[in-house]
Amino acid sequence: MKRTFLFSLLISCFLLGIAQNSANSRMISTPVPARPAGQTDVLQLRTDPIPTVRVAFIGLGMRGPGAVKRMTHINGVEVVALCDVEEKNVKKVNKMLEDAGVDKAKEYYGNTEIWREVTALPNVDLIYIATDWLHHAKIGIQALKDGKHVAIEVPSAMNMDEIWELINLAEQKRLHCVPLENCNYDTFELTTLNMVQQGLFGEVLHGEGAYIHGLQPFWQRYWNNWRMDYNRKHRGDLYPTHGLAPVCQAMNIHRGDKMNFLVSVDTKAVGNPAFIKEKTGEDVKDFRNGDHTSTLIRTEKGKSILIEHNVTSPRPYSRMYQLTGTKGFADKYPIRDNNPIPYHEGAYALGGDDLDSETVPNHEDLNAHRYMSPETKLAIMKKYQHPITKAMFDDKKTVLEKAQEVGGHGGMDFIMDYRLIYCLQKGLPMDMDVYDLAEWCCLIPLTEISLDNGSAPVEIPDFTRGSWNKLDGLKFAQ
Repeated sequence: MKRTFLFSLLISCFLLGIAQNSANSRMISTPVPARPAGQTDVLQLRTDPIPTVRVAFIGLGMRGPGAVKRMTHINGVEVVALCDVEEKNVKKVNKMLEDAGVDKAKEYYGNTEIWREVTALPNVDLIYIATDWLHHAKIGIQALKDGKHVAIEVPSAMNMDEIWELINLAEQKRLHCVPLENCNYDTFELTTLNMVQQGLFGEVLHGEGAYIHGLQPFWQRYWNNWRMDYNRKHRGDLYPTHGLAPVCQAMNIHRGDKMNFLVSVDTKAVGNPAFIKEKTGEDVKDFRNGDHTSTLIRTEKGKSILIEHNVTSPRPYSRMYQLTGTKGFADKYPIRDNNPIPYHEGAYALGGDDLDSETVPNHEDLNAHRYMSPETKLAIMKKYQHPITKAMFDDKKTVLEKAQEVGGHGGMDFIMDYRLIYCLQKGLPMDMDVYDLAEWCCLIPLTEISLDNGSAPVEIPDFTRGSWNKLDGLKFAQ
């Protein structure tokens, strides 16, 4: 663990040095389109309640079927349409609906443009998109034009043009455009967020996140090899949202702070070209994305975020979730301490000043310079369980209990879907909005710009166009 922390610290210092040494050079910016006349932001957007949410699913390959299954466990959801390029995928998921005792949905399949018929359907409230990356924003844009709320798997947009078009349409149409970022709803991240908001960490000054996941067992499962192709043609952090999103929520990004600029460095490409050669015999010379990419971000309020991406090296899965505050430290990976689910990962280092003796009898022994015991961590996590997971579900289970029963990456997928539907049904602001989508996805094009310009600093736009400090922190509607 010490070596992991020191490595991250060295990377941060190295990247910060690059940024400081580049202070006299020109910051690279991307165009920020003026907000069209008559439009206003959609911060804390409320729409008319939808007691029964009619959902159409587009993309039923690796992620879509699980989402459909989870929705069958939420009352007030009607699955009205299923869409995929391949007929077998649609038929399989419709059989799943039938087996769950709900009405089968209308089927759409056969070509890569069939989704246009789905977004135009009059009896749909929400389009749920789980296709390949190149279709995420394209479908979302059309769905907004067709008057539908949109939920898009991550990354939800791959370039700045897509990002700005989604923002403008969400503002123009006054519709929700939500990234489907499940990692915000993992138990450790949710509990830590609540602890941050209760002041246990003091001021959070630095956060770390990552997507480190060797994809060798999965590369050939992606339809038409789309994910490997994207890595081959593009450079940078191509999957930033899992690591970045929970850190941004803890730091109130566009809710009192904003990300100002980033600097990226990467290694050469070795692992994925070797994989291609092993499987196909092709000696790849044009592979763009390096094995490991590290990106450092500085915020308006003088905070820093380190984000890493690696989908080829022989390393255990990690989202590298860490928060460093003035009073404490949260660290999820790679700690595994054999505690019972759901609190089986992660650790805290906190002083005892803000903890009561009833919750932690030995709180006076706590020391922010070392990890607390697993028993103390369990007690603290139970006390600071996030309020949204304590809410009662329809069958009198708590949302957390229901999530553990239904599953989906340990239950976080279910909580994400439950909150999406709950907010639509009640007419409440979403936990995540289109500006979150923009901020978390913009690393894809902006890290490529930085790398292609010798690790130059690249400005991160204010996607709210002036409203980044309009809200006082992140609040989940209840």
